[in-house]
Amino acid sequence: MLYRGLGREALDVAYDNTNAVGMEKRNAYISDWVKRSETVSNAWSPRSNISYGSRPRQRLDVFPCGSTDAPTLLYIHGGYWQMGDKEAYGFIGDALLASGFNFVLVEYTLAPEVQMDDILSDIYAAIDWVIEKISKYGGDPRRVFICGHSAGGHLTAMAMNDRRIAGGIAISGLFDLEPIRLNYLNQKLGLDEAEMLRNSPIRHIPAESSPLIVTVGLDELPELIRQSEDYYNAWQSRGHDGQYLPIPGHDHFSVLEELARADGLILKALKNLAVNGGKPEMMAY
Repeated sequence: MLYRGLGREALDVAYDNTNAVGMEKRNAYISDWVKRSETVSNAWSPRSNISYGSRPRQRLDVFPCGSTDAPTLLYIHGGYWQMGDKEAYGFIGDALLASGFNFVLVEYTLAPEVQMDDILSDIYAAIDWVIEKISKYGGDPRRVFICGHSAGGHLTAMAMNDRRIAGGIAISGLFDLEPIRLNYLNQKLGLDEAEMLRNSPIRHIPAESSPLIVTVGLDELPELIRQSEDYYNAWQSRGHDGQYLPIPGHDHFSVLEELARADGLILKALKNLAVNGGKPEMMAY
């Protein structure tokens, strides 16, 4: 057994989100997101493909909401650090923008072109860019929130050591990379033990931090749910503000609708963070 009583084959299955919902359903989700993202881009006219570094994928899109001193959500897409493009995630921004948030979609360099350390460096560089530049787009640099899904949830959690961040939301994140190092995903990631330890959020909870919401769909793989529960418990044990938000009826992909919909539970939680000075409206676990 390699990890928590699981061997290699079981670990592969335990972290295969596509297999859990089926390739056809997963592809249907992505196709729908791309179409809706095109509609949102046409409606909100983002400033697209702004470089925040020298690598080709170090680029971001800024969607101004049209208000002044607006809060901003910086969104980090998933794809197990080795796939995905920001263009599929603009659909998340429609209700967000209508609620008075600026929206920033971040792209980052993927494995196997780079290692996990480099991916984190991309995210830190994107955060620097947003905090330094967002005022030009009507944003308040003191109210920059970060949010990511899956691999993006991992990157969000790692970035919570930046005290300039007003708050974070980690959706279906990976917080302990040990099982990732031991399963099929590491073929491209190439994590060794030292890099795994450096980049596992559960091993690096900051001494001080703004609030973090940890959320996951309750129809997701059991290991994904466990990782979110364990991380929130560790976060709370350090005395940090936060909220655990398990959402019934959602798989690993459909859970994003709770951020995209005007009445979505994740969007509501984000609004509460912004309104309450960076603290969740309620503590839940």
